Amino acid sequence: MSQIVKTFLLSGTTAFIAFSLIQFSDQTFEASIRGLSIWWEVVFPSLLPFFITAELLISFGVVKFIGVLFEPIMRPLFNIPGVGSFGWIMGMASGYPTGAKIASRLREEKQLTQIEAERLVSFTNASSPLFIFAAVSVGFFHDTKLGILLAACHYISNAFVGICMRFYGKNKEKQDIMRREVRGRVSIVKAFKDMHETRLMDNRPLGEILGDAVLHSVKTLVMVGGFIILFSVLTKLFFLTGISTFISVFFQHILQLFSMSPEFGLPLLSGLFEITIGAQSISGITSDTLLTKAILVSFILGFNGLSVQAQVASILAKTDIRFAPYFFARILHGMIAAILTIVLYKPLYLNKQAFDSDHIAVSQAVHENIWNMVLEKIITYGPIITIISLGISIIIIAIRLNAAK
Repeated sequence: MSQIVKTFLLSGTTAFIAFSLIQFSDQTFEASIRGLSIWWEVVFPSLLPFFITAELLISFGVVKFIGVLFEPIMRPLFNIPGVGSFGWIMGMASGYPTGAKIASRLREEKQLTQIEAERLVSFTNASSPLFIFAAVSVGFFHDTKLGILLAACHYISNAFVGICMRFYGKNKEKQDIMRREVRGRVSIVKAFKDMHETRLMDNRPLGEILGDAVLHSVKTLVMVGGFIILFSVLTKLFFLTGISTFISVFFQHILQLFSMSPEFGLPLLSGLFEITIGAQSISGITSDTLLTKAILVSFILGFNGLSVQAQVASILAKTDIRFAPYFFARILHGMIAAILTIVLYKPLYLNKQAFDSDHIAVSQAVHENIWNMVLEKIITYGPIITIISLGISIIIIAIRLNAAK
């Protein structure tokens, strides 16, 4: 009976979406173009270098080298091997879904157990500094100092989530050969030896390694682009059909319990689907304080949005890494980030306004110019990078198909 209900539910939902696409074809087309533009200009060129670099570093054994050095830090804090430090650093630097991509690759390489991989995924999918400072702080709020607050709360709470998740699966975890404990001092010699052995185990030619790195990265980013476009359209459809307005009533009641304006109900719901739309909508509300806006933005940044979660779920589906721990960690991340925003709002934001106003104005202008310049460069040259990368991928596939014949 449950499978029959599931069949009716899935088919009915899909039919409703198809009918809505026909009914609101113009609006959904605009939403699709918007999602495509975000992927085409920013997401693809921003993440591709990180993805390719991560693939190469794993293949050449560099990640293994880093893992040996960071084992004494990562194991006590997060109860994962030192190789997890690579996913954590890359995840913070480049943004989601890099952490999930690296965790899945490390799991495929048998450098992590299932439980360890699930722990790693839970705290390595974070917003990039470029998005927090350039898009949210400067683009939406026009306030660089707010970016310092949001970034601090986001990354500190992310570390807290990792510490909390270290206890996940502890009773079920088996002590096998994949879980290595490093005791004593860090050994550079052992790190080099493990790196060399890892590289020798991968007997692919250099050209094939480079080709696989490009193909795997482009394939993942094409999937990411599909989810960005899909959720951009779905968010627009829910708004046009009145579903978002109906559901937002529930969030309005919750917000009132915390003495927040009910006007944030719809923007908060939008943020739970797609971070960019939600953050932009929250910044436009004028009926409440900046602290309230910062709390809500911190929450949706930690939650990641269902669009990002769908991307992560698709990446994890090819492995035995379960999605549920990641989803639980997203709720935990959002809550801790919101609490930290309340605690750190005065020391990291208000107290900075006590300094000389001219110094602040000059400093803020400089930071805004830097982040705007970085974002403008990516948008300007992003489409070119996307076209070239897709072209290279097609050429590699064509060459391999001819070789196979």
